[in-house]
Amino acid sequence: MLLVCACAAVSGARSIDELAEWGQRASTALLTVIVIRRHLLRWRRTPAPATIGRVLGAVDGDALDRAVGAYLADRHRAATEPAQASSPSGFGLSRVIAVDGKALKGSARLIATRRHLLSAVTHGTVVTLAQVEVGAKMNETTHFCPLLAPLDLTGTVVTFDALHSVKSNISWLVETKKAHYIAVIKTNQPTVHAQLAALPWQSIAVQHTASGAGHGRR
Repeated sequence: MLLVCACAAVSGARSIDELAEWGQRASTALLTVIVIRRHLLRWRRTPAPATIGRVLGAVDGDALDRAVGAYLADRHRAATEPAQASSPSGFGLSRVIAVDGKALKGSARLIATRRHLLSAVTHGTVVTLAQVEVGAKMNETTHFCPLLAPLDLTGTVVTFDALHSVKSNISWLVETKKAHYIAVIKTNQPTVHAQLAALPWQSIAVQHTASGAGHGRR
């Protein structure tokens, strides 16, 4: 039943009635793939709106997030470990995870703004390993460590924007989670920004360049 709801949501459903309608319109072949049970008379019936409402009301959203995240993490690890092991450098490629917050599309209501999520997402093959709801963008920093705590980050490179570039988060990543990081430092942190600006950047050879285009920018 959760899979029916997920497929319907990906297809654009935004309400319980629309979730049920998607199931009613789905082909028999598709219902077979997502394991909708077959009646003795060989037809398949998708859940009614009232049933979907009861199930979604009873589901622990945080527990479901953790379960799905753990499943996707295992799938991602199995898919990427062979490529990492066969790296020509002989050292393998480190897994890279981005921590970023986004407003949830389609979640706005007349009396509420869009819900805001903080997510841990893999680079390359994009997989959301963990996510947590935060009240607003400025509340993301306090959820940084709880979001990543369940994940095995040993040897992983974690990237994040300037909002999360605080000493406590970075120290926790290195000392507790044994991870590496790429942080963004802006001028609102004048001491560390000045220390970084004073490094001999001109004497460091360029080791990699990349370019891309998107959102009207190159």
